[in-house]
Amino acid sequence: MAVYINSNTSYKDFQMLSSDKFFVDKSLIIDKVNERIHTKNRCLCITKPRRFGKTSVLNMLGAYYGKSYPSSAIFDRLKISHCKSYTVHLNQYNIINLNMNCLPDNGNSYSDYTALIKGTIEDDIEALYPELKRASFRSLPDLLTATKDEFIFFIDEWDYIFSHDLYRENHSDFLEFLRYLLKDRPYVALAYMTGVLPIKKYSTGSALNMFDEYTMLNDSLFDEYFGFTEEESAALCTRQSNLSLQEIAEWYNGYLADDGRKLYNPRSVILALINGKCRSYWTKTGKLDEVLFFLKYNIGDVRDDVIKMVNHIPVRLEILDEYTAGQKSPSNREEIYAAMIIYGLLSYHDGELRIPNKELMLEFQKALKDDDFGAVAKLVRNSDEVLNATLDQRADIVVAYLHDIHNSEIPILKYNDENSLACVVTLAYLSARNKYRIEREEKSGKGFADFIFYPRKSHLPGIILELKADGTPEEAIRQIRDKEYHEKLKKVSVEKIVIAGICYDRASKEHQCRIEIL
Repeated sequence: MAVYINSNTSYKDFQMLSSDKFFVDKSLIIDKVNERIHTKNRCLCITKPRRFGKTSVLNMLGAYYGKSYPSSAIFDRLKISHCKSYTVHLNQYNIINLNMNCLPDNGNSYSDYTALIKGTIEDDIEALYPELKRASFRSLPDLLTATKDEFIFFIDEWDYIFSHDLYRENHSDFLEFLRYLLKDRPYVALAYMTGVLPIKKYSTGSALNMFDEYTMLNDSLFDEYFGFTEEESAALCTRQSNLSLQEIAEWYNGYLADDGRKLYNPRSVILALINGKCRSYWTKTGKLDEVLFFLKYNIGDVRDDVIKMVNHIPVRLEILDEYTAGQKSPSNREEIYAAMIIYGLLSYHDGELRIPNKELMLEFQKALKDDDFGAVAKLVRNSDEVLNATLDQRADIVVAYLHDIHNSEIPILKYNDENSLACVVTLAYLSARNKYRIEREEKSGKGFADFIFYPRKSHLPGIILELKADGTPEEAIRQIRDKEYHEKLKKVSVEKIVIAGICYDRASKEHQCRIEIL
């Protein structure tokens, strides 16, 4: 167990981070945390998805508060230095760092796990306070109280044994262990805890009810410090010349702060800028294919929603309860989405559920190919065919493919509302997103084109699709030409443009398609 009192680990880690080319100054969170020291609200639990900068912020706080390593040379140049509270708490505290993801080398029981935590703290206390011997005290809290000192506790990955399903029969014991160590103790100046999962609420009198929690579903104070704002992302883009903010936004934007400000996935932004290439940096941590892992709990309940979200149609849903540490596997639609929000797989704001960005869209597209999605999986796996047929002007193949999708057993694809035809077309061309940036209902020329495909490679033609219910393909083609929907493709130097009119006759229940070169 990595347990350290007044270690230099946080200082050294933040020293390296703050000198990085793509460092973003998040130090103003310190001013907010300073307000909690020595108050009844001194216990904070901040839970965010992996890759959202929790450990970086924790190391910054450790470097700021720790008394063993003077850090004014770092912080004097950061935003926090302009706050009134800056010098009050700078390097004033003993720090106890607990990283809960380290397991004992000898022994694999819950008792071994907690014994290592307690034993290592006791070792460090005896080294710092030679006059105190652990044998003279009944418990670790008594030993810490006897120091007559104050400590700041930083607890990283507090939920490790929950997320990795360890010591399941001792989960309540673990919460009680933390409560006994931290609640109402005179030696606790501040307890700052991070993880992915919110604290499990066994009852209204939860063992850790002294913690104020800030989660992906409930955070109006700290959300901007865990993710890059649009302004921060734009500033980072000026430090290199390979990627534009528009490219970064397409791939990694999509989360929203409580006040509606855009938030970007920070780890992915940094990796893209370092590598000079936007791609999925979504790493598998803890669960293989995380999106599919959650959807498989009840694909029947969520299938239509996923089809909508893949089509960039938000799903309206009220999420009342969070997915918390130790909770049983999600079983219904609301529980599945609550878990996916907590893990950062979906964004949720003002009652609307969305796939955040292209990085996550790729994960959902991959999930849709799984056999558990039935007819959808078959259609998605074969969607290369309809793109190739469009480029080859094989309207008959496109019609046959759309017919198969519409005749599947999936209710949302039965053309029951205005979005249904667009959903069918989106599924039909799903694989095209690997080669094209696809925009729906985009202003171009003298109107709004239903779909414009912007090629990612210069050798590919652009594509414009116009959809009509109870119309003719010829009318759709004429509309594309008359309203000059090709205007934006021409502006980005696309020389060859394929245009297609796709229609559905509600009386005959037949599709028609016409494809031309503009």
